[in-house]
Amino acid sequence: MAEIENFVLDVDGVITRSMLLYTAEGKQMKVFGPDDHDALNLLRDRLRIVFITGDKRGFEISKRRIVDEMKFELLLVSTFDRVQWIEQNMDPKKTIYMGDGIFDAPVFRKVAYSICPADGFYMTRNLANFVTKSDGGNRAVAEACVHILEKFFGITEIEPNTKYGIWKK
Repeated sequence: MAEIENFVLDVDGVITRSMLLYTAEGKQMKVFGPDDHDALNLLRDRLRIVFITGDKRGFEISKRRIVDEMKFELLLVSTFDRVQWIEQNMDPKKTIYMGDGIFDAPVFRKVAYSICPADGFYMTRNLANFVTKSDGGNRAVAEACVHILEKFFGITEIEPNTKYGIWKK
């Protein structure tokens, strides 16, 4: 398998729960799960980590968590343009993509490795190289990060006394 350089994650249904919370005034909240940020920090020095979302109305909510708090890159990319966006911005054969929705399945066919949360759309789950045991927004990203560390870096044990934590062989 080619060297992996990128980890691209869909936001909604992956690092957030698969729920849309609305009031009469519109979308107000997204539910982000525990442990995902800590686990992503284990990959921070090994891979370029990019979050993408097609949710224009909820973009500021995602930005607050992903960019302002977690300090990761977040881009607005339509679900219909993701294959093209990846091909234009990185080598798909050096990219892991994590998604859950019906339109993530075509992306799975183009990247080096694909990951889907347990509660992802059934066709997308069927195409994934790895399906987490956890649902999106409930440690699925953390589980994916541990899987990536083991599969691509041979790292299986954590040493918590460093800046982000290091898994060691």
